[in-house]
Amino acid sequence: MNMLREASEQRIRLITIMAFVSIPLSGFVTDIYLPSFPSMAKEMMVSEKDIQITLTSYLLSYGISQLFVGGILDSIGRYRPKLIALFLLILTSILITMTNSILLICLLRILQGAAVSVLVVATRAIFVDIYDAERVKHYLSYFTIVWSCGPILAPFLGGYLEKIFNWHANFYFLAAYAGFLFLFEWFFSGESLPQKKKLDLSENISLYKMMLKNRIFMLGIFILGLSYSIVMLFNITGPFIIENTFHFTPVVIGYCTLILGFSWMIGGFIGKRRLTLDFKPRILQPILLQLILIGGLITTSYFAESLFIMIPFAFFIHICSGILFTSFFTTSMLYFPKNAGTAGGLMGGLVYVITSVTSFIISVSGTVTDQKGLSWRYLIIACFLLGIILIMHQAVKKEKAEN
Repeated sequence: MNMLREASEQRIRLITIMAFVSIPLSGFVTDIYLPSFPSMAKEMMVSEKDIQITLTSYLLSYGISQLFVGGILDSIGRYRPKLIALFLLILTSILITMTNSILLICLLRILQGAAVSVLVVATRAIFVDIYDAERVKHYLSYFTIVWSCGPILAPFLGGYLEKIFNWHANFYFLAAYAGFLFLFEWFFSGESLPQKKKLDLSENISLYKMMLKNRIFMLGIFILGLSYSIVMLFNITGPFIIENTFHFTPVVIGYCTLILGFSWMIGGFIGKRRLTLDFKPRILQPILLQLILIGGLITTSYFAESLFIMIPFAFFIHICSGILFTSFFTTSMLYFPKNAGTAGGLMGGLVYVITSVTSFIISVSGTVTDQKGLSWRYLIIACFLLGIILIMHQAVKKEKAEN
């Protein structure tokens, strides 16, 4: 196994490009089959809730795996785990197309969650291994933008794959994407970790304990999880409303998720521009605007329901979530600069755990069949979000006064 540190400039450039090509994969694994939700439910003769739980089990596994993967990759390297994870993705994607058992699909999705978390953490680590601090900062700032291509493009592509072929095509595509990356890794890549660390679980656990006790850091994670849950709420209920209630095709579901993917990205850009503002304008304005928009959607729903009302409202509601997410993502990442890797793993993991728990609660809270049902659930999440933001506001004020 050859070390990447001694690799030629050209090879390093190729590996960097391929690392960026692999970043959207996690978004594709999550979102590509969203437009197929209704047809999967029909073909397997199961309820909407059962199909939604295939996504929840993936998110939960992806979140929990992120908590441990960082430490393991630091002790055994990046190259072999990445190859195993890609192989596992190819295998599980093909197996999903061969079964109609929801239980088996959930188990395979759990394996996919673990595999994708290895890929995401290893890819992030490769930049730190082969570049100096300034270049790392430069590349990591593009990370979120490239990553958001996954959730934006995946459902759009998935809608067409569903229309032209069937829901199986989504998973064949994932197998092909992972297969392409596997072949590249096998032939061109290598180990990037210059020095393996001994896996010290007790040190990791004590670091996690210290971080979990930090009130502001934890409140920030809850805000990130709930901001993302608002987007996930549409992802798991929207396809059924669009196809079963408004009677549009999977391609339309793909377009709607494409539009809402852009709203999240726009929110990210706006959030980045507002990072220098004080807590009140930076955080309270977007959440209050979001609540006003949700109130508008609820009111409208009692008079009229249509795709052309629901999507514009959701677009601006999701922009507010994107603004909040970016604001807290950046401040939380910088909260423990000496242990940024561990903090990032804990944060990423818990955000997905929170999102999967809220998705699960949404799934079991009853079938969401219309715009009204969606808007009331938006309101419940946004009210929790506001509550936590106000608690955080007090905590930040108190900390400033003490300092």
